[in-house]
This record gives sequence, C-alpha cells and structure tokens, in this order.
Amino acid sequence: MAKGFGGFPGGNIQGLMQQAQKMKQQLEKTQEQLATFSADGSAGGGAVKVTITGKYEVTELKIDAALIDPKDQEGLEYAVKAAINDGLTKVRNHLESEMAKATGGFGMPGLF
Repeated sequence: MAKGFGGFPGGNIQGLMQQAQKMKQQLEKTQEQLATFSADGSAGGGAVKVTITGKYEVTELKIDAALIDPKDQEGLEYAVKAAINDGLTKVRNHLESEMAKATGGFGMPGLF
C-alpha cells in the first residue's frame, strides 16, 4: 500500500485542510492590517515627499517651493516620479514581506 496522499506524508488530508484554513485566516488578517499601512517616499534630497497606502493610493504629496521653477518643469516631473516610485517600492517590499510571513514563505502569485 502506498504511503502518503498526493505526495503528502501520512496521507493526512484533514490536517492539510486545517493548515489551509489557518493560512486563509492569516492571509485575511494580514490583508486587513496592510489596508492601514502607508509608506513615505522622497526625492531631491527631501524636496519632494509622497505618502502611499498599502492599497497603492497616493494620499499626500509635498513639493518644496524652491523646487518649483517654471524653466525646469522636467526636473520637477522627474523628482515627483522618483518620489512616487520610492514610495511604491517601500509599499511593495512591505507587502511582500508581510504576505511571506502569513503564508509561511509559500509563494502565492497574483495576490498583490
């Protein structure tokens, strides 16, 4: 008689289902916590600052008046994009870290 079920030692499908349910509950809890998370990004030595939530929404954008030069629109646009990308990277890294904790390192593509 073959041991195990579908490659799971001992054939304990009930234990596997309980583990999956526990993981699902942990994921739901983590997603609720992440909804309140936010990260700050900056560029231009802090002349441009942005706050981005765990839902990837920009909630705050501050631009130092000294950076606003009508003759250098391109520089301002670059600084704003850089600050947003900095914030997004921080949010993404935090989300990935928290989801890895919730899933015990088990990759779940497409969650975020």
